[in-house]
Amino acid sequence: MYLDTLVLHAMPSTEAQHPIATPEDLRLVDALRAGDEQVFRDLVERYNASLIRVALMYVRTRAVAEEVVQDTWIGVLRSLPRFEGRSSLRTWIFRILANQARTRARKEARSVPFSSLAGGDAPAVDPDRFLPVDHSAYPGHWATPPRSWGGLPEEALLARETREHTLAAIDALPASQRTVISLRDVEGWSSDEVCDLLEISEGNQRVLLHRARSKVREALEDYLDGRAA
Repeated sequence: MYLDTLVLHAMPSTEAQHPIATPEDLRLVDALRAGDEQVFRDLVERYNASLIRVALMYVRTRAVAEEVVQDTWIGVLRSLPRFEGRSSLRTWIFRILANQARTRARKEARSVPFSSLAGGDAPAVDPDRFLPVDHSAYPGHWATPPRSWGGLPEEALLARETREHTLAAIDALPASQRTVISLRDVEGWSSDEVCDLLEISEGNQRVLLHRARSKVREALEDYLDGRAA
């Protein structure tokens, strides 16, 4: 699970680029076009939670977000004949979701450009504590573990309560930061995929991700300091 990477930072986030549909994507699309219900159910199970998180970036409540996601899956099925493989299947599905969510947000008169939600707050953690973005192995990751991690066994760091605390810290972030870190560090999206989906620049995405990681790190340090005391 990519969340383990966020907690431990022992591995880099997935950076594999999929600018176009993979052979597996095309196989899934062919199965969907043939009416394979199991493939459709598998896709829903794989992406539904993430789709709801992204929908909440645009709409007011979870109930509305769930309606948007339902409309998205209907849109996916209706749009299958037009899938040309110019993007990955995942990006294509989430782009349909983003369009559905923006339409619903306009109806609620609360459409806000994603880039305007970056906020002007300073990072919660000194940038020097992160590796440079051009680092060969771990771009943008923590240069050193948070305080007190060395005194805790790895099993404890991977325990359910620690992962739940990490998710809670992510849920507490501003919406734009929450969406970017969820896509990058929880779902394992590449920076290019996130920029493409959210229609933001690489620089904006990098700032949002750094601020989000900083705040999550601060929350985890506070939690682990208390646990190790």
